[in-house]
Amino acid sequence: MRAYRIEAPGAPAELVQVDRPEPGPDQVRVAVRACGLNFADLLMQKGTYQDTPAAPFTLGMEIAGIVDKPGTNVRNLKPGDRIAVYSGQGGLADYGVFDADRAIPLPDTMTFEDAAAIQIAYGTSHIALEHRARLQPGETLLVTGAAGGVGLTAVEIGKLMGATVIAQARGEDKLAVAKAAGADHLIDASEDLRARVKELGGADVVYDAIGGDVFNAAFRATNPEGRLLPIGFAGGEVPQIPANHLLVKNLTVIGFYIGGYLKFRPEIVRDSFQTLFAWHAQGRIKPHISHTLPLDRVSEGMQLLKERQSTGKVVITP
Repeated sequence: MRAYRIEAPGAPAELVQVDRPEPGPDQVRVAVRACGLNFADLLMQKGTYQDTPAAPFTLGMEIAGIVDKPGTNVRNLKPGDRIAVYSGQGGLADYGVFDADRAIPLPDTMTFEDAAAIQIAYGTSHIALEHRARLQPGETLLVTGAAGGVGLTAVEIGKLMGATVIAQARGEDKLAVAKAAGADHLIDASEDLRARVKELGGADVVYDAIGGDVFNAAFRATNPEGRLLPIGFAGGEVPQIPANHLLVKNLTVIGFYIGGYLKFRPEIVRDSFQTLFAWHAQGRIKPHISHTLPLDRVSEGMQLLKERQSTGKVVITP
């Protein structure tokens, strides 16, 4: 079978031929039908992601597909079942072996592409905004990088939760995508973010996927008792947060990493995914997929992420 792998530390990822894996007793082998790409895949290639596996390993963090072979201890899944798995690795291949307890059945109405696009991006925004930041109806939510994989879902979910949403992105095309997802106010990345947000009454919750100067400007435009979620650092710079400013404005900076919940409270992730799948079945959310590419063009998909040429998600379909 084919797999997009990093064979040794520091080696570039390549599409190679490998043996089809066998599932362990508590695992399932899945014929992968779709795999969502994430910025974390780029970081894994550089070895800078916090959960980079030891080489060799196959990239691809979130998959959807068909159960091909259950392990001997697996009773709740059978060959032919349609499932989604937040795997963390192994998805960019024709087949993958994953822990059975991470598998979630797909609704009949959900395509494999949508299932692969929902898990990390929507799960991150849903758990961050509801479970961590406790976003309330009527509050103002600022989303930076609002046309990206996670930012766009934060716009959509924030609006579903009753917030007024301010979306920041670069260029008219990306801002139009954020507006279509429900944003009430749009700010171009070329504008003075702090001044514009202050003009709109300030932010109660900040969902920042960029870091650096963007986070610093959003921080200074946050209302007293506001909550800030540093979701990622796509701009390349991890912000340094002045504790004295937290005190003066009674601000809260909230750490959040969805992968961490898989280790200490996996039920939070499972419950979120089940809620999101139900919302999808009800037509309340719909993933924005800007590019769908076959496995032999996965390098092109990675480049789209690196150059920020995509909006929403890039999905690979083996």
